Amino acid sequence: MANKNYYDILGVNKNASDDEIKKAYRQLAKKYHPDLNPGNAEAAEKLKEVNEAYGVLSDKTKKSNYDTYGNENGPQGFGGSGFGGGGFGGFSDFGDFGDIFSNIFGGSFGGGRSRANRANTQSQGADIQVKMKLSFVEAAFGCKKNINLNRSETCPHCKGTGAKNGTDFSTCQTCNGTGSVRQTQRTPFGQIVSEGVCQDCHGTGKKIKEKCSNCNGAGVTRANRNIEINIPGGIESDQVLTLRGQGEAGRNGGPAGDMQILIQVEPHKVLKREKYDIYVDVPISFTEALLGAKIKVPGINETLEINVPELTQTGTIITLKGKGTKILNKNSYGDYFAKVIVEMPKSLGRKEKELVQKLSDSISKSEYVKKKNFNDKI
Repeated sequence: MANKNYYDILGVNKNASDDEIKKAYRQLAKKYHPDLNPGNAEAAEKLKEVNEAYGVLSDKTKKSNYDTYGNENGPQGFGGSGFGGGGFGGFSDFGDFGDIFSNIFGGSFGGGRSRANRANTQSQGADIQVKMKLSFVEAAFGCKKNINLNRSETCPHCKGTGAKNGTDFSTCQTCNGTGSVRQTQRTPFGQIVSEGVCQDCHGTGKKIKEKCSNCNGAGVTRANRNIEINIPGGIESDQVLTLRGQGEAGRNGGPAGDMQILIQVEPHKVLKREKYDIYVDVPISFTEALLGAKIKVPGINETLEINVPELTQTGTIITLKGKGTKILNKNSYGDYFAKVIVEMPKSLGRKEKELVQKLSDSISKSEYVKKKNFNDKI
């Protein structure tokens, strides 16, 4: 995809921040999600492009290489020449113009291939989309998950050829093994020669003498597979994992498609996650705020303890370094931020009120700095 603009695919400019790139990616991943576009091959292809673009632009090294060299692999990512490594390489990239030149020059102009021959080339199998739910902990630290599915696979008995033992073929007599047939039509402009796919061999150039008994000549079989997947720690909702070659079998010996796994992370009861950091509101009593205390708080998969200093104000944030989620593709972790919320009792008895009043009388008014500044202003 070096010839495609990853920034255009995500709809952001080249100076977009990491957060802007991520936001654009999540919106597009949701827009083209298979659940919202059932059976829509164009949406599936768009999702694949969006996932690939984000995979490059979210990685600092790949993004730097892409911005500098036009591909994520750096200068070594370029091939031999700018035209396919061998001049113009024929007219196959010009679509129907290749057919026109082929018809005019009898297939000898620049090595052009007819549409019939292109139909006989190998093609990649369809992609498979899977939606996977992860717990808060699984997404934070990574895990192994199993996916059980039915998919088409290349028949192991005939190697995808459809013929017995993979070799029981004869040359198609209709097209003489070319896979295409020429047709001549008379028109007001003269005779027009066109080529089409041979209907006898369906463009393969071969006729099966005896079908493979395992796939009945189809070249593919359905199989139930249990696939183990390594989920990296730090993954987030709406991110897509792509497993190359784990999709449906290809045609005419072509490669298998990919498996795209859309991640959905279940929320935690009290913890909030932003990127790789964890946030939590921790209520404490007013006496704990006055005197200080050690408070137990929930971590991602453990119980943590924060030290609340005496005279702590409500809204104070206490930080625990390295107690957040694993950072994606790195051996480091985010941080944990506990916001202290001072809670007052709902009611006080007469005795408690007297004690609080004595305490209030004993504290100098100058200790209440915010109140003093407010009164001074008004």
